[in-house]
Amino acid sequence: MFDAILIEKNDDGQTAALCQVDESSLPEGDVLVDIAWTTLNYKDALAITGTSPVVRSYPMVPGIDFTGVVAESGHPDYRSGDRVVLNGWGIGEKHWGGLAGRARVSGDWLVPLPEGISLRQAAAIGTAGYTAMLCVMALERQGVTPAIGEVAVTGAAGGVGSVATSLLAAKGFGVAAVTGRTSEEDYLRSLGATSIVERAELTGEVRPLARERWGAAIDVAGGSVLANLLSVMSYRGVVACCGLAAGMDLPATVAPFILRGVTLAGIDSVMCPKTDRLEAWRQLTEYLDLTHLDAITQEIPFEGVLDVAPKMLSGKVRGRVAVPVNSEL
Repeated sequence: MFDAILIEKNDDGQTAALCQVDESSLPEGDVLVDIAWTTLNYKDALAITGTSPVVRSYPMVPGIDFTGVVAESGHPDYRSGDRVVLNGWGIGEKHWGGLAGRARVSGDWLVPLPEGISLRQAAAIGTAGYTAMLCVMALERQGVTPAIGEVAVTGAAGGVGSVATSLLAAKGFGVAAVTGRTSEEDYLRSLGATSIVERAELTGEVRPLARERWGAAIDVAGGSVLANLLSVMSYRGVVACCGLAAGMDLPATVAPFILRGVTLAGIDSVMCPKTDRLEAWRQLTEYLDLTHLDAITQEIPFEGVLDVAPKMLSGKVRGRVAVPVNSEL
């Protein structure tokens, strides 16, 4: 038996509670992992609160990522004692996830934890940090270099935005940190932001094209924020989009694409090929300032997850949220 957050559905709707789960209830998989650390992500908060139909089957253990130690393995790449990290692949949505003491998963979903990163640090990076790295990699694949000027980062005080700001600064980019919480200016500048932009500047009426402002951007918002970003991109600017915090709609026109040659790069961290995952974790090891990671991360106890989830959706949580499960591992 082990502790887990369990989401269940009945005639009155969805409920989420901390309870004891028997190992025999775990879904199929060829690797059993003792979870050391997990995290609370925006998608987890949506799942726990039932705000969005994230959960595809019930009952479900949420948690879209975790770090831990292999307990048993039938997979050729892993053996007992290996340190591993898992991000995405539908855990916490279709397959029981990381907000539990143990997980049974496909070994194909796991990534060996790079040397130089602890289990806690890997959890603090988590899916948000790994997604931020995928966004930076996407910009660089499109030829974006520091010579382009500042890169705009929306939701800069959140999990993805905080790590993206730190990574871009480490690679020599200027960062225009877009946030609805200007009280976080000192925090964002400590991560490497070179300017602070109020989110309200990107939430007004969307024009097909506006004054060119940035050559690249990382967006976690979607909606009118993304539409406004596209309208102010410089000629051949690039936007990497990975989120929908401001909505799934995109009230834009084709003008930025056909008149300025703007590129919109979609970032999917869930089904991302393993080669990209390995490269993302390699670069995180090389470029992410671990002192920044400490500033970005807060810890909450397992029993605090249910209380913090709605606060995350209302924008009251800064940076990353790490949850110790078996932190002695």
